Amino acid sequence: MKKSQIIATIIFLIASCCAIFFSCGKAENIADGTWTGKAPGFKDEIEVSITTKDGKIVSADVLKINDSDFAVNDTKALLAEIVKKGSVSNVDVVSGATYTSKGIIAAVNAALASAKGISEATTAKLEDTETDVVIIGAGGAGLSAAVAAREGGASVIVLEKMPIVGGNTNYATGGLNASETSIQAKMGISDSNEQYIEDTMVGGKNINDLALVTEMVEKSAETVDWLIKLGADLTDVGKMAGSTNSRTHRPTGGAAVGAHLSAALEKAAKAAGADIRLNQEVTKIINENGKAVGVVVSTKDGEYTIKAKAVIVATGGFGANPTLVESYKPELKGFGTTNHAGATGDALTWAKDFNAALTDIEQIQTHPTVVPVKNLMITEAVRGNGAIMINRDGNRFCTEMATRDVMSAAILEQTGGTAYLMFDTSIRKSLKAIETYASQGLLTEGATVAELAQKLGLPEATLEKTVTDYNSYVANGNDPDFGRKASEMPRALVEGPYYVVEVGPAIHHTMGGLKINTKAEVIDTNGNVIPALYAAGEVTGGIHGANRLGGNAVADITVFGKIAGEQAAKYALGK
Repeated sequence: MKKSQIIATIIFLIASCCAIFFSCGKAENIADGTWTGKAPGFKDEIEVSITTKDGKIVSADVLKINDSDFAVNDTKALLAEIVKKGSVSNVDVVSGATYTSKGIIAAVNAALASAKGISEATTAKLEDTETDVVIIGAGGAGLSAAVAAREGGASVIVLEKMPIVGGNTNYATGGLNASETSIQAKMGISDSNEQYIEDTMVGGKNINDLALVTEMVEKSAETVDWLIKLGADLTDVGKMAGSTNSRTHRPTGGAAVGAHLSAALEKAAKAAGADIRLNQEVTKIINENGKAVGVVVSTKDGEYTIKAKAVIVATGGFGANPTLVESYKPELKGFGTTNHAGATGDALTWAKDFNAALTDIEQIQTHPTVVPVKNLMITEAVRGNGAIMINRDGNRFCTEMATRDVMSAAILEQTGGTAYLMFDTSIRKSLKAIETYASQGLLTEGATVAELAQKLGLPEATLEKTVTDYNSYVANGNDPDFGRKASEMPRALVEGPYYVVEVGPAIHHTMGGLKINTKAEVIDTNGNVIPALYAAGEVTGGIHGANRLGGNAVADITVFGKIAGEQAAKYALGK
């Protein structure tokens, strides 16, 4: 473990006792002076310098950072807010820069620890312990499982190898697919479980596990209500590619769902009494006569064990492990990824000790609208709200609501292997997530379509005709060029300024993994349930088949995370 991760762990443990310094009302313990602190960022270590006076932070600067350009720029506003408040209490992370923001906050906390004279020696050493349920991974699936297991009466320890919770869920922007929901009913949206099941199976090329799909769909509405009860905002409903009806639930105004949901679930899990431990790397699931009975955990002090009556694997996929990706799908060699650094497929190694079955492991999805080099994903909801895709000739080349595999292939066929996602001000106003892209400096803007074409070096007349033709299709409710449905063309492109962002495919979701049943129990290669071993989220396979629909990942992790927590608690308590 890196020293920076050690420091982050120390701060986490200290904070759990004292609400991070200032909330304790002991400002006199913070010495005046200038202090430095380090913590992990998204790509590399972050180092900050703070100056304290009279128990408050009076200045703060970044000494070292190697994250994306937009994230680095946003740190200035974050540090300014910290200085304004004089502390890190109640400072919000920057949307779209979650890891960097939390890295900054952790580094400031490390500096504050120095100001208080706190050293590593004061940190309590983690020792062998026991619990009812141990959960590996604190992403959306793991946190959902933690809340559900605590609601079921089980004691819970959650282990996360990264310095923050959330995993890939932090980067989910589109929303959560669900049918026959209370929110849809309030909005007058007609939808059915049957149609949702059909859309998911068709999108997955019908190789999906129908039983798992049916379970996800039929539990989706109650899961939305459950998440809302826990504090999540899922009151906006949009439409994603491959969905017949509007069923993608997201925060008000179409804001990004991921970081919001991670925060709500983390708060709920902690309030319920779950023990969430960061920078705790599981190296093994303990196998006792074919039964999962605990885990081995690696820390700065060496290894310790947690004995448990049930184990839940919620470690996510392996999209950030290029060696593993290439081994299963060689044609993806050299592709970028939208995945966070911790998505390395560790569980696939542990599973071998249990003879666990894998399914659909070669099914790896690319997301078609990812900003090249920066590897920043643009949500499908932009297209769902009316945007079009154009190539370097200024022409549309595919229905914008094609499934991700079809759209990715179409983009790769264009000159340069990328394309432009184009929209106007009315679409920007309709989706709060776009404001994040604007703050990241990803958008090219033109007051008119012609001006936009000039900035991009595209033929002006061609682009103007493309937009004019598309607007007529919207008005007529018919797209004779590519068959985009009337319901998929909610807005004409008529309100300037106009915008584009260059996009191309990148590795996004590994759809294969551990084989589970509808109770989230892991199945071995002989078709038998592995006692006391559960799994949920992207670490599993079978739900998405050969292609995942946008909005189904968040549905998957929350529905099956909740199921895994419920079932593990029942097993652990003998119910």
